Amino acid sequence: MFTGIIEEVGRLKSLDGGRLEIACEKILSDMTIGDSIATNGICLTVVDFGADYFAADVMPETLRRTSLADKNFNLERAVKVGDRLGGHIINGHIDGVGKVLSIRPEGNALLIDVAAERSLLRQIAGKGSVALDGISLTIVEAGADGFSVSMIPHTREVTNFKFKRVGSLVNIETDVLAKYVERLLTFKETPDLTQEFLAANGFL
Repeated sequence: MFTGIIEEVGRLKSLDGGRLEIACEKILSDMTIGDSIATNGICLTVVDFGADYFAADVMPETLRRTSLADKNFNLERAVKVGDRLGGHIINGHIDGVGKVLSIRPEGNALLIDVAAERSLLRQIAGKGSVALDGISLTIVEAGADGFSVSMIPHTREVTNFKFKRVGSLVNIETDVLAKYVERLLTFKETPDLTQEFLAANGFL
C-alpha cells in the first residue's frame, strides 16, 4: 500500500525485455529483495539492486495497461505500520492511462486537465482523490471526457510532472473507495424468492 507522497524521482537506466532498471538514491537506504516500490504509480517488486539502482520485472499485462514511456519515474516505498498517511490509500494497480490536455497557473497552484476513458470517469468525482503517476492529487472538477486536478508548485518540482507537457501520458489509479461505491451501485442481486419463482412452483 502507498499514499501518493513521492520520495524521489528516479531515472531510467535500462529496459530490456521485461527487466526494468531505475537509477535512484534515497529509496535504496533500507531496500531489500522483495520490497514493493510504486514506480509512476505501478507497484513493482524489487528483484535486484545495487549502489545506485534497483531492478524489477515488468509483466506483459503491466506493459499493456500502463505507460512506461517516461525516462523519469516517481518512486515511493510501501507504507510501514506507524507511517503517516499523507495522501490517500493507493494500491499501485493502474486503472488506465490518461493524456495531459493543459497545464495552467491558477493563483498559487497549477490546474491540470487530463483526458480519460469514460469507464474511469465513473469513479472520478470533484473534491475526491486520484493518483496520477503515483501522485496523490485532489480532483477539482470531473467532466464527460476528463477531469482536472490542482497541484502546488512544490509537488511539480519534486515529481516527474516538471517534465510533463501537453500530450504527455499519465498512469491513473482511481480511489479505492470510489471503486467499491461503483460496485455497490451497479451490482444487482437477484432475490432468491420472486413472484415468478413462487408461481412457477405452485405457491401462487
